[in-house]
Amino acid sequence: MTDAAHDLARRLGRQAEAVCRHYLSAGRRQGHYWQVGDVRNSPGRSMFVRLTDSVKGPAGKWTDAATGEHGDLLDVIRESRALFGFAEVVAEAQAFLHLPRISRDAEAPHRRMQCSPRDPVTSARRLFAAAQPIVGTIVETYLRKRGITALHETGSLRFHPRCYYRPDPREPIQPLPAMIAAVTDLRGRIMGIHRTWLAPDGSDKAAIATPRRAMGHLLEHAVRFGRVDDVMAAGEGIETILSLRGVLPSLPTAAALSAAHLSAIAFPPGLRRLYIARDNDTAGDRARDSLIARAAFAGIEAIVLSPALGDFNEDLRVFGVDTVRASIRGQIAPEDVTCFMMLCRESRAR
Repeated sequence: MTDAAHDLARRLGRQAEAVCRHYLSAGRRQGHYWQVGDVRNSPGRSMFVRLTDSVKGPAGKWTDAATGEHGDLLDVIRESRALFGFAEVVAEAQAFLHLPRISRDAEAPHRRMQCSPRDPVTSARRLFAAAQPIVGTIVETYLRKRGITALHETGSLRFHPRCYYRPDPREPIQPLPAMIAAVTDLRGRIMGIHRTWLAPDGSDKAAIATPRRAMGHLLEHAVRFGRVDDVMAAGEGIETILSLRGVLPSLPTAAALSAAHLSAIAFPPGLRRLYIARDNDTAGDRARDSLIARAAFAGIEAIVLSPALGDFNEDLRVFGVDTVRASIRGQIAPEDVTCFMMLCRESRAR
C-alpha cells in the first residue's frame, strides 16, 4: 500500500464506526466490533470490524471468520460499493472524509495492482450488494409504468443509481441508473446479475444501444420471486413474470432472462407442476418445446401459458389486468385458481 493510501486508511479508522454505519448498514455494533455478514454488506454475523485501536491491531481492520478474508476500511469501501479501480476507492473515501483529492502519481502503483481481472460471479455479488431496495426508487416507477403493481417478494430486484455502462470497449464508461436483478441457483446463491438501465425519471429503459445486459453464470439459474413448494411458473423476462404475478400473486415464479436459458432452467426438488409462460415468437416456441420434453422426462406436469400478443407484459399494458386474469384463469389447472389467484397459499400448505 502507498503512503497516501495508508494515511487514508488510518483516517478512516479514526471514524471506523461511522464508516461501518454508512457502508456496512446491514450490520450492527457488538462491543468493540461492528458485526455483519461479509464485506459486501450482506446480513449476517461472520465478519468483524475492529472499531477501536487495541493490542490486536488498529481500528478499521476486519476479518471474515467464514471465508478467512481480511482487510482495512478501504477494502470495505471498494467491496461494498463494487468499485473496480483504486482511483474510484480513493475518491469515494475522500468524499466520505471531505478531503481534497491526492495526486494521481501517489495512487498509481496501487491502482495498477487492483486492475486484475475479476471473477464475474464475485463481481455480480458485489454489484448487487452495493444496490438498494426498489421501494420508492425509479425501478418502482419503471415497473408501474409497465402496468406492474404486484411488487411483493421482489427482494431479488434492487436499484443502483450509478451502474456503469460502456457502449463499446473503446468508449468511456457512463454511470447510469439501473434495475439490478439477482440471478440465483436453487439454493439461493447469487450466480450472476441482470442489469436494466433506466431513464432518469424511470419512465422507460435508458435511451442507449443495449439497455439490458447480464453478468455471471446464467445457465440453469433465474431471477426468482417467491418460495417454490411443488408448483411454479417460469418465463423469459422479468417484466413478463411480474405481470403474471399480478394475476397469480401467490404463484412462485422464475425469469430465466432469455429463451435459451428458459429451456435449460433447473427444476427445484419436489416440483410436480410447471407453468411455462411462453413468449409468442419462434424462440419462445423452441423454449416451450424443450421445457415440455425435459419436464416430461423428470415426471413433472408442464402447462403452457400463452399470451395474446408478444408476451404477458404486452397483454397487461394493452388489455389491462382483468383481461389477462380471465385469460390466465382459463389456462391454469382448476385447483390452482383457488390456490394462487385468491392469495390463499397458507390454506394450501395446511
